[in-house]
Amino acid sequence: MSQRSVAVLGATGSVGEATLAVARNHPDRLRVSVLAAQGTRPARLAELAREFRPDRVIVASADRAAALGGELPDGVRLTCGDQALLDAVGTGDIDLVVTAIVGAAGLQPAAAALAAGADLALANKEAMVAAGPVLRRLAAASGSSILPIDSEHAAIHQALRAGRPEEVRRLVLTASGGPFLDRDPATLETATPAEATAHPTWNMGAKISVDSATLMNKGLELIEASYLFDVAGSRIDIVIHPQSLVHSIVEFRCGNGIAQISANDMQYPIQYALSYPERWSRPAGSASTHLTELLQAASRLEFRQVDRGLFPAPSLARAALARGGGAPAALNAANEIAVDAFLSGGVPFTAIVPVVAGVLERHDRQAGGGDPETVDEALAWDSWGRSHAREVLAPFGG
Repeated sequence: MSQRSVAVLGATGSVGEATLAVARNHPDRLRVSVLAAQGTRPARLAELAREFRPDRVIVASADRAAALGGELPDGVRLTCGDQALLDAVGTGDIDLVVTAIVGAAGLQPAAAALAAGADLALANKEAMVAAGPVLRRLAAASGSSILPIDSEHAAIHQALRAGRPEEVRRLVLTASGGPFLDRDPATLETATPAEATAHPTWNMGAKISVDSATLMNKGLELIEASYLFDVAGSRIDIVIHPQSLVHSIVEFRCGNGIAQISANDMQYPIQYALSYPERWSRPAGSASTHLTELLQAASRLEFRQVDRGLFPAPSLARAALARGGGAPAALNAANEIAVDAFLSGGVPFTAIVPVVAGVLERHDRQAGGGDPETVDEALAWDSWGRSHAREVLAPFGG
């Protein structure tokens, strides 16, 4: 049984830690060769380096490298900066790159990994949103695979194995509804970052938690699903499922649907991506619940239609996907800027989606153009979206 060489980008975040838990459970199958992180948690990164003894550790800057250097074990190479990250994943020596970098910053490492022939386990939906067609072409040219880690896309990936592409009627993404699902909309103007990041069923970072509160995460996931599975946005639906146990559904043209069910634990979709096309057992003694026990504990599975008045963000994303060109990249960029402004206290929660809508209105007045052909073109639209988002934010106080 041969080991696969793995690079984990975003190693000290929630997805990175869950990935390393899977690697810890399967040391005969996975060797962690690269650990990359911003370096804001140097003690934890050093601890992981001592445990896994990778070939390389990469952090964002020289000062963070200086804070970490003396804590790494002998034989581990420490480098810093964006180019070091691209060099590490682009050598051709890595079999699988797990990218859990938040935002469009994950696009260039994802592209470099695919171009070098590495399979990509993708938790960074923003990279696929900004440049999905580009990443798919890179994967096709090198023979690499893009394996989704988001629980919803991992669910669809599994359910699609039940039939041929031409048999699929539609994809159904499920959404928890976030922390404000049943909150009085009139009170959202005063919602705080602490409230918006208190996700009811998942432990996630701040940015994606806010995206869950606005339901922008489902809009981004709709675009990602369209690009990943080559399904038109008009054939992708979203439903609210507060229990977060049914992670998505594929409906076939015969009327049957295949739903994927598991505990809301990121190790499930991560292990699926890392083991594909096999299915590895979870080790004895690990936190694992039989499906019958899981469903009995839930007592009921609830599904609701999305209230478009309360949650307009998915409709914006659907429109951006239909518009094409740079619209998806601009939408994602504007959302990142608006969410950051909210988290820093610059604008109210209720400004986030209007800012994104304002940027998309500006995009629609731009000259046409096809989808980005290169990473640089996608990043140009990302930069355009950020610049215009800052202008649109100004009246909100951002």
